Amino acid sequence: MVHLQTFSVAYDYPVYFTTDVFAPHNTDLLEAIARKEPTRRHRLFVIVEHALCDARTTLLADIGAYVEHHRERLQLVAAPLVVDGGEAVKNDAKLVSDLQERLHGLGLDRQSFVVIVGGGALLDAAGYAAAVVHRGLRVVRIPTTVLAQADSGVGVKNGINAFGKKNFLGTFAPPFAVLNDASFLRALPRRETIAGMAEAVKVALIRDAAFFEWLQRHAARLATDTDLAAALVRQCARLHLDHIATSGDP
Repeated sequence: MVHLQTFSVAYDYPVYFTTDVFAPHNTDLLEAIARKEPTRRHRLFVIVEHALCDARTTLLADIGAYVEHHRERLQLVAAPLVVDGGEAVKNDAKLVSDLQERLHGLGLDRQSFVVIVGGGALLDAAGYAAAVVHRGLRVVRIPTTVLAQADSGVGVKNGINAFGKKNFLGTFAPPFAVLNDASFLRALPRRETIAGMAEAVKVALIRDAAFFEWLQRHAARLATDTDLAAALVRQCARLHLDHIATSGDP
């Protein structure tokens, strides 16, 4: 006798396109966290990429002030953890282990939130760490680069490099929410901004001729005009999200 088990699981998560996400009057982060349990006080742990603290010296204070302003519904379980970013973090298995030990020590459970603020590599590594704790903590991503906001940060994958292979260890774990904050793009080096936009060119060539023509028209201004960069991110992210939802290949 053989019983063929078949089931499907539906996921949903909001992707916010916002500015100054940690300004107290901006309720997007609060709404993203509280959207399924609006009356509960939510526990959260924040992980921040080190380079962001150098570029925005008030960032940690801003995070603390935001949570304090919304203290009736949000609670920091510890001070934000500052870690390195870049591809090197995906090669550091000890970082993942240390993060998991920290999550355990803080007593986080499946109703707790891990808020990750950084580029795609940190989102991958920290997201992987959180995804295998209690079979998945609630992760809120705040991508801070063009590439992460337009592509990997809005997707459902995470992973680290191992045994000489990129993304050898990883999971499919949809985030609880994503918040693309355009203000982080202002602090990016011009070279990094341009490099991130290459993903938009690739996606436009494959999926959206009108978007490619828009990129051509605005090419000279994209690297220096943050409003145009934000528009690029929005369209590229939408195309990526549509691909995840409809292509059968997340």
